[in-house]
Amino acid sequence: MKVTVLGLGSMGTALAGALLEAGHETTVWNRSAGKDEALVARGAARAATAAEAVGASPLVLACLSDYDAVHGLLDPLAGELRGRTLVNLTSGTPEQARASAAWAAGHGIGYLDGAIMSTPPGIGSPAIMLLCSGSSQAFAEYRETLASLGDPVGLGDDAGAASLYDTALLGMMWATLGGWLQGVALTGADKVDAVTFTPVAIRWTAAVNGFMSTYAPQVDAGVYPGDDATLDVHLGAIEHFVRASAARGLDPALPELLKSSIEQAVAAGHGGDGYARLIEAVRAGGRA
Repeated sequence: MKVTVLGLGSMGTALAGALLEAGHETTVWNRSAGKDEALVARGAARAATAAEAVGASPLVLACLSDYDAVHGLLDPLAGELRGRTLVNLTSGTPEQARASAAWAAGHGIGYLDGAIMSTPPGIGSPAIMLLCSGSSQAFAEYRETLASLGDPVGLGDDAGAASLYDTALLGMMWATLGGWLQGVALTGADKVDAVTFTPVAIRWTAAVNGFMSTYAPQVDAGVYPGDDATLDVHLGAIEHFVRASAARGLDPALPELLKSSIEQAVAAGHGGDGYARLIEAVRAGGRA
């Protein structure tokens, strides 16, 4: 497959490298000179202009700084892109992705929006997810090529879905890492090394995954049985988290935040419900 990569920052360079490794004829272009030298040495074709790069391949991958940069580069090249497929791997919002898909459709350009759930060193591994949304036809046609970068996960025709999932999953990542750091600090205050605590923490996440699978249908149904543990039980347990953190002089912001959300639900009469009940406060901006 002939593929073009526009943008050779750390991620774009990793994408082009993985395509070359998989045997694809890869054309590269970057606004500033010099970033393509190692890729050219590996067999990539250097395009002198963005127009030349676009014209070289039926499949064009863009990995730029933001959506403004994408449109600043590609809006003038809409004619050259007509009949080709653009996979936009630039980070942005669902609204920006949907607007870009509408622009592409208006110019006869196949469009996929993508989110790479990895840092550059992970590119090329089937263990990482490459979230894709937009044209189902384009996804089916180029799925095998995209598999050179990671495991392509199709999210349907709504071009904004990949950015939506990306934002939600990163939120999960930050919350998880924040909780892990609090745990590392808590156990570390009692002389437990992070490398000793962490394998136990990782094992615990398997149980947490089970909780999510249990709570998901409850959230969709709006019914929150407290048959595993009620919010009253959670509130009693989280008090220990708050007190243990305070006793060790740790920042109490995270445990206090978690405690506050449970307290509000209990005060509203939901102490007998399960943990998934807290989705109502999230949806209501913390007021429910």
